[in-house]
Parts: sequence; C-alpha cells; structure tokens
Amino acid sequence: MLNPSQLSRREILGLGAATLASTYCSAAPQEKNYIDAHVHVWTSDINKYPLGEGFTKKDMQPPSFTPEDLFRHSKPAGVDRIVLIQMSYYRFDNKYMLDTVARFPEVFRAVAQIDENRPDLQDAMLKHAGAGVRGYRVWSSKETCAQWNTSQGMRNLWKLGAETGMTICMLANPDTLPTIAEWCRKYPDTPVVIDHMGRVGMTGTIEPADVANLCRLADFKNVSVKISAFYALGAKKPPYTDLGPLIRQLRDAYGAQRLMWASDCPFQVEKGNTYAASIALIESGLDFLTPEDRRWMLRDTAEKIFFS
Repeated sequence: MLNPSQLSRREILGLGAATLASTYCSAAPQEKNYIDAHVHVWTSDINKYPLGEGFTKKDMQPPSFTPEDLFRHSKPAGVDRIVLIQMSYYRFDNKYMLDTVARFPEVFRAVAQIDENRPDLQDAMLKHAGAGVRGYRVWSSKETCAQWNTSQGMRNLWKLGAETGMTICMLANPDTLPTIAEWCRKYPDTPVVIDHMGRVGMTGTIEPADVANLCRLADFKNVSVKISAFYALGAKKPPYTDLGPLIRQLRDAYGAQRLMWASDCPFQVEKGNTYAASIALIESGLDFLTPEDRRWMLRDTAEKIFFS
C-alpha cells in the first residue's frame, strides 16, 4: 500500500522517471503507439519486496520479470504504453508495481489488489489513483462468487468503483459469467473489464454456452473485454487463428471500442509462444477486423479506460 513517504519519493524521482520514459517511448515505432493492457512484473529481490503469505521464492516462475525484461519484447512490437496487473505473489502489497510506475510514469498504469474489507477503503483508493492505479483485480470462481452476496466489502468496492472511476478487472472462470452479470445489473455505473476473454476455451474447447454468457455482458455499457492470453486458450499455440471465431463474436457483440488487446506477459513469451505472435493476430491475422477495429483494440480502448 502506498504511504505518504512513498508519494514523496515518487515526486522526487519524477524528473528522472520522465526522462527514462521519454527514452523508452522514443525507441518504439511511432506509427504504432500500441498499448498492452495486461502485463505482470516482479523481482527476485524478496528482501526489498517481500512475498505475500503462502508464497515462496519457488513459486516465482520465471524467477523474475522486470520492466527491462518486458521492454525487450514490447519495444520491437511498437508498444509504448502498458497496464501492469498486480502479481499474486505479493497479494495486497503493491509496492513493486507502484515503484515501477513511478520509474516510468508515461509508460505504465496499474491495476492493484486491495483488501475490500479494510476500513479506509475509499481513502486507499483515492491514494492509489494518485499513484497511477486505474483499477482493482477481482477473482471470480464459484467459491469466491458464493461469498460476494454476504460481503459488505465487495459491495463497497463495486460502489466506490463507480464513484471513483476505478475499474473492476475480473479474472473470471467461464462458469461465473452469469454471476458477474448479476453484479453489473446491481452496479451499472461501475466500469468492468473481463480479463482474457473470460478464459473461455481454457480447457481447449470453446463452449458455445460460455461464449453466449460472455457476449450477454455486452448488454452492460460499462463492460469491456481483454482479448488476451492466447497461449492459454483454445489450441494454445501460434498463430492462434483458432480463436478468430470467438474474437469475431466478441467484436460483433461489444464493438471494437470495448475490446482491448493484451499479452499477459511473461506467460505469453514461454513454451514456444511469443509476444510478436500475440500482437500479430490482431494486427494482421484476422481478415474480418477493419483498420479501425485494430486501432481500437491495439490502442484506443485501453487508452480510454486506463490512460485518460
């Protein structure tokens, strides 16, 4: 959690961070200016950045993935802005991610993790907003969803999401999409992003019922979807064109203005998968996407939600 001393340090480092960010941005192909809407970073330095309860260094695979590691993949692809997603290894301690945002404030925005039951929830959210946080990650499994209706903290988080403009970024299992729809109905003004296409197809099979449930969420005007994590869905290997019919259905349901591409690095650059193959699917691999569709999915939607 960011405290006043960290905010002061961020201000002190601002000039240097801006210079670094300018150098990074100038190195990316300027005709693209893409945004990667979902990346995780972490460091092997667990003394400075302790792991959360229940995690050990053995859990960190790869052992680290720093901004510099990321840039080796993102720069050549023309990506000059990135949304960082808090890594579960740290649980509610967002310090490493926020320090990374402070180093490169023009490059990064963040999606944090927060304990929705903390008594100072609103104050913490406002403080996060000043540090580059634009949303909060929420897990939706059958187990967690069963607890939502009795959780005052979860109700507060959704309510404050609407009031503060913070986005609820939902890591959803497909069987929880109807429950998410219920909450979107209760809180229609809360911005919601469904990560990784609702993980439809993570078993290897894209079930029509799951696709239908994901498309029904398009009825809620403040719901958007990340077109991401291709390494984990469907056939799970490049060129990922088997995901084309799903992406087309999402484009038709939501419009490209509510879809955004993301890599889910570092997992997208392991086991024969590459960053270039992920971005190429949207950039040139699907002939039903118009140039305007590609512009929204590769930049404009994420810019509107996370950088405006």
